[in-house]
Amino acid sequence: MAFENIIFQVDAGIATITFNRPKALNALNQALLTEFSKALDEVGADESIRVLILTGAGEKAFVAGADISELATFSSLQAKHFSKAGHAIIAKLQELPIAVIAAVNGFALGGGSEIALGCDFIYAADTARFGLPEIGLGLIPGFGGTQRLPRLVGANVAKELTFTGRMMSAAEAVQVGLVNKMVPAAALMEEVLKTAKDIAAKGRVSLRAAKQAINRGSSVDLATGCHIEIDAFALCFTSPDAREGTAAFLEKRKPQFKGSLKE
Repeated sequence: MAFENIIFQVDAGIATITFNRPKALNALNQALLTEFSKALDEVGADESIRVLILTGAGEKAFVAGADISELATFSSLQAKHFSKAGHAIIAKLQELPIAVIAAVNGFALGGGSEIALGCDFIYAADTARFGLPEIGLGLIPGFGGTQRLPRLVGANVAKELTFTGRMMSAAEAVQVGLVNKMVPAAALMEEVLKTAKDIAAKGRVSLRAAKQAINRGSSVDLATGCHIEIDAFALCFTSPDAREGTAAFLEKRKPQFKGSLKE
């Protein structure tokens, strides 16, 4: 389908969704969220896609939060529906059986930080800024920020950022463990694509199993998590990729993974 608020592209197994409201610093409104959700459905349905990259149009912003002009009109009930919609979309993002990389090219504030937190990991330009500024509006984060951020960086850091609403530089985000890698802005997409191509060459079934094991295991005790890993490890052997990978290693050649998630 045609989109107005995002750009959706697929090339050689790598999909890119670009939030495309640069005049509004790619702020989230209901129209953009609807299109984002539909694009995620397309990604999930396309067996050829191995990796998804999220980024923002223009040089200033990844997503600079919710559209305040829309937010200011909400009743309590409308705010609840908006928050539930955001949670559902980010849950859909996290449940994709492929790798999802946030390429944060500028401001990632409020919902922008929360979308980035919903990705598997984050690469950021050295000009990027992160923050949950909702406290300054008399609000709190509504798309999962109070839950995902402390799980990633610890409760104390998350509380400070949420209570003050201050922005954090990309360098600090790397230091606290929010961002995996910081690169010069001009090199961001090149670096992200390099990693995406590396991941895309791996087996789909094993990537899905690894992602599910980590995600599901992170919210349970160690013993339960180890049982999740055992089941996921066994699942890999239902795919021809396991045979191909081990055979390629023994034969000293590059593996050609062709396993399907539908097997």
